Amino acid sequence: MALEGKAWKFGDSISTDHIAPGRYFHLRTNLPELAKHVLEDADPQFAEKMEPGDFVVAGRNFGLGSSREHAPRIIKIAGVSAVLARSFARIFYRNAINVGLPVLELDTSGIEAGDRLRLDLETGVVENLTSGEKLEFQPLPPVMLKILADGGLVEHFRKYGEFNL
Repeated sequence: MALEGKAWKFGDSISTDHIAPGRYFHLRTNLPELAKHVLEDADPQFAEKMEPGDFVVAGRNFGLGSSREHAPRIIKIAGVSAVLARSFARIFYRNAINVGLPVLELDTSGIEAGDRLRLDLETGVVENLTSGEKLEFQPLPPVMLKILADGGLVEHFRKYGEFNL
């Protein structure tokens, strides 16, 4: 599973409130509309300027805060292909995999905003096409790759009627 896109760089401690601003709480039943405001409090131009396939690249503790599932869902709906961060809040990490959004832990300090990246989920390699640097991450286990390939845990169950891992 290879993905390619541009890096959008964020710092440490990006919370679920940064991802899904509370002032748009009334849109929680209209996730495509809420996705138009994804990460607005961290970068007001992100949702407007990012392109499908781009990556969110962050520092430590990405997704801290409430456990609401809409944070990773609207990142995915917006068209982000994966989130790369030094670390994740555990509930965000789990929710992301469950909704079919790849999340990868690696040292992101060498990735700059605007860098073109290509990553392979199976081999655990991120190639920075801008700098030529290759970064490694722990490849995702086959069970996670299968859930991601199916579009998330709900889609996996719809497809198989049970865990088919």
